[in-house]
Amino acid sequence: MTSTPTPAQHGIIAAHARADEVAAAGSDYLEQSVVGSLLVEHPTGEWGPAAGLAPVPPAPSFAMLCPGTMRVSDPAVPLAETETYLRAAFAAIAPWARPGATVVLGSGGARRIPEGVSRADGEQRFAGSVRLARDHAAEQGLEVLLEPLHQGETDLVNTLEQGAAFLDTHDLSDVRMVADLFHVMLEDESLETVQRLAGRVGHAHIADTDRRPPGQGDWPLAEFLTALRDGGYAGHVSIECFTWEDLAVEGRAALAAVREADPAV
Repeated sequence: MTSTPTPAQHGIIAAHARADEVAAAGSDYLEQSVVGSLLVEHPTGEWGPAAGLAPVPPAPSFAMLCPGTMRVSDPAVPLAETETYLRAAFAAIAPWARPGATVVLGSGGARRIPEGVSRADGEQRFAGSVRLARDHAAEQGLEVLLEPLHQGETDLVNTLEQGAAFLDTHDLSDVRMVADLFHVMLEDESLETVQRLAGRVGHAHIADTDRRPPGQGDWPLAEFLTALRDGGYAGHVSIECFTWEDLAVEGRAALAAVREADPAV
């Protein structure tokens, strides 16, 4: 007997502390940020799970895997150091996750190639970090995803096209990507490319103009989601905004705008 696939759901990215507001907005799930929410740095410098968090329903996705202070593309940083952090991070995520939940490896500051390091060496080290993230996520029943980020955030993997090429070059083609309208718009990546690479997408983020809540700008929400769906993407979509004046109220309107734009609904 085969299981029925879970219909595409629509969530909001926020810290654990805002779970009640996200629920009040009518979100299908809370996409929790990892750094500073589920995972905290202790006075000793070690990272570990945050204590005393209130229960929330298990989620299908998580964001902000690494702090900007990490250097996952720096060959001078031992991979063992990166591995120690990733083990702690995925162990902290697992208790809050649905089976097979995705974890977004964006972390633009952390993956920026340091001054004095060649692009080839930086890419090679980043590939090693992605490989570690893939493997340790799998140990916890999770899936790590690479998120292309615009050039203002990082100098390594800015578009879906670049992401696919990077993963293929470094024998990481089993790692899927995140399609984020914010970065697609800032990099002027075509929706034709989004549709062509949708089969390599494991999660989607969406926002409106200047990363405002969907429905408050003029970005092509419906066209973006249609490109993904026509390309074969059947997964969830999370709203990622810079600010909310009133998350519970604005979130409800934003979710309505996304659901109206999504042909999967």
